[in-house]
Parts: sequence; structure tokens; C-alpha cells
Amino acid sequence: MKLKIIGSGGCVSIPRPCCQCKVCTEAREKGFPYARTGCSLFIEEGKVLIDTPEDVGYALNNANIDEVKYIMYSHKDPDHTMGMRIIEQLKINWLNISLGIKCDDPVKLVSTPTVLEEVRKQATKYGSMLDYYVSRGLVTLEAARNLQVDDVNIDMVPVDESETVSIFIITQNDKKIIYAPCDVKPFPDNEKFADADILIIGDTIVGEVLKNGFILEKDNPLRNELFIMDEVMQIKEKYNIDQVVITHLEEDWGKSYDDYLALEKTYDHVSFAYDGMEIEI
Repeated sequence: MKLKIIGSGGCVSIPRPCCQCKVCTEAREKGFPYARTGCSLFIEEGKVLIDTPEDVGYALNNANIDEVKYIMYSHKDPDHTMGMRIIEQLKINWLNISLGIKCDDPVKLVSTPTVLEEVRKQATKYGSMLDYYVSRGLVTLEAARNLQVDDVNIDMVPVDESETVSIFIITQNDKKIIYAPCDVKPFPDNEKFADADILIIGDTIVGEVLKNGFILEKDNPLRNELFIMDEVMQIKEKYNIDQVVITHLEEDWGKSYDDYLALEKTYDHVSFAYDGMEIEI
């Protein structure tokens, strides 16, 4: 099973527009892997793209992806969905349209019923963006909790009863990868997560000292919304997970690619994602 971290950044990509801090300046000068686009994942088997941040087109080109057959969404937040115009960029052909030739291989968009319905609400004055792409024949929509592509199975597990956020369990034969990019705290109790080879998890505050020397105090409300590293390690231990990859790395954490490489040496079986990172098991 082959996966690629298309985008490892958070709500704000790196470099942040107009920011002149050390991390953003370095990313501007050096590019990838110091630069980070919005959080997204690509599964080679099946050509499956999970989430479409605004800069996903740039990210796909950087990762040299040659085809996208499926799109799946984790939840409705703009930093995971507002790049849905990638559907148009992938599939529209104005020259064919001028001759009356329609798209004959639309992208297949598969998400849980609740997530799909919420994403469909994103609209312009012309109505739902997804419905527009359906009307143009560029995408088909399927509300489901599972996608099977050849011998790869992708289960979408709701984080809570609202079912507005999904965690992905990707399996092939005896291999298992969990992808939990955003809004997954508190992490749900579910034995399906047990004994995974890899957990790719986001929304983790990395460090106590963040951008511009900001100190994350014990009573800071971010601790209620986001994981700290100790909590991620507890999830790893609870579910007997071999390897953890931290993604959705925010610019506000104030850390460069080199800083994350140094931090990896302080943890066992933990790595920090970067754009274009390849994972194979």
C-alpha cells in the first residue's frame, strides 16, 4: 500500500502570505519541504484523494500525481474543502464542450451521508458548487461509509454521534493505516483502530513554545481543542500502533522542517509529515 502526504500544512499554509517570520521566509526561499500546502492525502491504489484545500492543485503537481479517480472528504471546514474547484481543473475540457462532447470519466466523490450533505451546502449565487459539477458531468456523488477499490478498503468512522467528521481506516490485506487529519479530539473509542501499522494524525500542538516565543499555558483553550504530543502518544499506546506521523502542522507552531527533523529524534516511532512524503507498507 502506497500513500503520499500531498499537503502537510494546517489551516494556514507555509509560508503564510505576507508573513516575514523566520519560518515563512525560509519556506519562501527554499520551497518544499520547508513550504507546506493545506492538509491532504493521496492513496496510490485507487487514485484516491482525501480533502481538497485551496492549494491542492499546486500540491498535486508538486507530488507528481498523474490521476485522481476518487475524492473523499473528512469534514466540511474550508481548509479541507474550498479547493473543490480541482474537480473542474481535472475534468473540464472546453474544446470538447465546444463540439458537444461531454466528460465520460467523472471523478467519483464518496463521503459519509452527513459530511457529503454539509459539503454540498458550499455554494455561490448559482447554488451548490458540487451540484454544479454534477450537472456538468464532471463528478458523481455517493453517500457511503466505505469505499472498496480493488484490494484496498477505506472505512469512514465518525468521530462522534453528529457524524460531521470522519476518520479513515485504510486496509490492504493485513496492513492498516489510520488517517485522522482534523477535528478528532476527543479521539473516539473504537477497537477498529487497534494494532494499526501507522496513525497519521493532525491538529496536534507541537511544543510548549510556539511562534514568536508564545508560551502555551496550561489553561490555554487550545489545549481543549487540539492534542498535545503526550496525548498523541497515549493514543499510540492505547491502540498498540506501530508508527505515528503528525500532519496538519500549523504555521503558528513556529517550526521549520529542520526543527521537526530534530524533534523526531526525541520520540520513538514518531515522524512529522512534509509535502510529498511517501508512506509504503
